[in-house]
Amino acid sequence: MHKPIHIKNLTLSFPHKLCFDNVTASILPGSRIALIGKNGSGKSTFLAMLAGLIIPTEGTITMPEGIRSGYVPQISEKKSTLSGGQQFNKALTQALALDPTLLLLDEPTNHLDTSNRRSLIRMLQSYTGTLIVASHDTSLVRATVSSLWHIDNGRILQFSGSYDNYERQRETQRTSLERNLSQLTAQKEETHSRLMEEQARAKKSRSYGQKQKNNSRWSTMVASSKARQAEKTAGSRSHAIAHEKQELIDTLTSLRPPEILIPRFSLRSSAHTDKMIVSVTNGCIGYKDPLIEDINFSLMRFERVGITGANGSGKSTFIKALLANDTIIRKGTWHSPHASDIGYLDQNYATLPYDTTVLNALKELIPTWSDVEARAHLNSFLFRKNEEVDAQIYTLSGGERARLSLAFIAARPPKLLILDEISNNLDRETIDHVIAILQQFTGAMIIVSHDEELIHALGLTKHYTITKGILALSA
Repeated sequence: MHKPIHIKNLTLSFPHKLCFDNVTASILPGSRIALIGKNGSGKSTFLAMLAGLIIPTEGTITMPEGIRSGYVPQISEKKSTLSGGQQFNKALTQALALDPTLLLLDEPTNHLDTSNRRSLIRMLQSYTGTLIVASHDTSLVRATVSSLWHIDNGRILQFSGSYDNYERQRETQRTSLERNLSQLTAQKEETHSRLMEEQARAKKSRSYGQKQKNNSRWSTMVASSKARQAEKTAGSRSHAIAHEKQELIDTLTSLRPPEILIPRFSLRSSAHTDKMIVSVTNGCIGYKDPLIEDINFSLMRFERVGITGANGSGKSTFIKALLANDTIIRKGTWHSPHASDIGYLDQNYATLPYDTTVLNALKELIPTWSDVEARAHLNSFLFRKNEEVDAQIYTLSGGERARLSLAFIAARPPKLLILDEISNNLDRETIDHVIAILQQFTGAMIIVSHDEELIHALGLTKHYTITKGILALSA
């Protein structure tokens, strides 16, 4: 077992944001830590720092002599014939072959089906070294770690205990802060009311003094002095309350539930009148060899179809075939919309133009929109501040890219929307935003996902399963 890992004055910042600042901590041997936080908070970069692949903005990480690290970064399915789950299993096997005393895993369940996810959890439960995992998967976090490091608002908050206990503590803290905020608001109103009463009494005294000029000079001076003193006291108290109130509001920002997103879809989707959107008869797909055979698949307008299957079963290959990808050998009779009438959204958001700004990209998509119209549309997808709408797309977090991709789809709704594992890499807040947006979409939809909650929330009308090279309609 290794000696403690020492972190001193660690800072991670980028030109457009600060992730965390001046963090000092120690990681004891045998620790089991989950890094949690929103998309873009710095979890993946922190893991890469621990792996020695990225130099901190400031501060140091001191690794003890003799420590053996196994690091598995987030998996991307780009430029590989292996599925995301297969790539992860291969990378994990290579990391474990090092017999690591420190295991670093970045979103390890992103591409895993239910069976592989359970196998991973069992393996991690039996792992005796130091485990640090960045994950949005609450079932994994609940089952495999004993402490949480929450990256939030420029800090890393450390909590020893279970995920559920942490959530209960945050809820208790939020309730207490909201109660204190309510009390401060009442105190401010009371202070203001007292000031108004003092000013009214002073005015009355001055009015009375005008009528009693011979005896009024001393009493008017006293009344004015009292009024000034009351204003000074009330002003100081009001300033103190305002300062304390702002501190509470700042703390509450990270504890309150996320803002509800209410998307607006263009009416263009109502122009789609085709009843049959996709039809495949006696289809067969594969690369050199067939992967799925005897495909008979149909999708009507307004239908929502889910496709599930084990890692490597051919789900993404089937989607590529629907998109007429020229790397796929496709046989049989295939009818599907033109590429311009298909909206495709995958976990990498590959359709986004990364070399421009959020606002300019939307205006290029819908050239007839003015700045005001484009900003109004982006506003409903939570792009509101100037720095948000003017941000370069390549600087956006995964959650922001997901919202922007869906904003584009809402601006010009397609006949068919295909979603390929879009919840991978996303935090819970962003997944809730994605669900809220997709629930409003009125066109045909195909969903490939291991996320059972996402599939259930989107209200499937049909469900296909790929098993042993056969695409079958589930009962």
